Amino acid sequence: MKTTRIIFWISTTLIFLFEGVMPALTSQTEMALEGIRHLGYPDYFGPMITAFKVAGSLAIILPKVPARLKEWAYAGFVFDFLCASISTTVVDGFGFGSVFPLIVLAVLMVSYVTYHKLNAVDQRHAY
Repeated sequence: MKTTRIIFWISTTLIFLFEGVMPALTSQTEMALEGIRHLGYPDYFGPMITAFKVAGSLAIILPKVPARLKEWAYAGFVFDFLCASISTTVVDGFGFGSVFPLIVLAVLMVSYVTYHKLNAVDQRHAY
């Protein structure tokens, strides 16, 4: 169980850093704004997606957030990563930019699976 807990915290922290901290700090840089425009999204899309990423990353990393809200956050990130991969592939063709969101999705899935393993153990110990 200790290994599962360590894997959960490492994977969840990586998601928190990639999807919460980095967008919060870099979303208004010219490079980020140009990236959104390059994919054909309107200017308001960047701040909106950043707000959702920060909220979602907080939802999955904070322990006292209700399980249903965590599920929605995980689902939102799945859509985000899949759409990022598809958008990049459509605009730039298939390459590393298309694969990277899928790598982050794999890290998210590790977080999700270990979250549920830990939750199942906590439920058994509650009775």
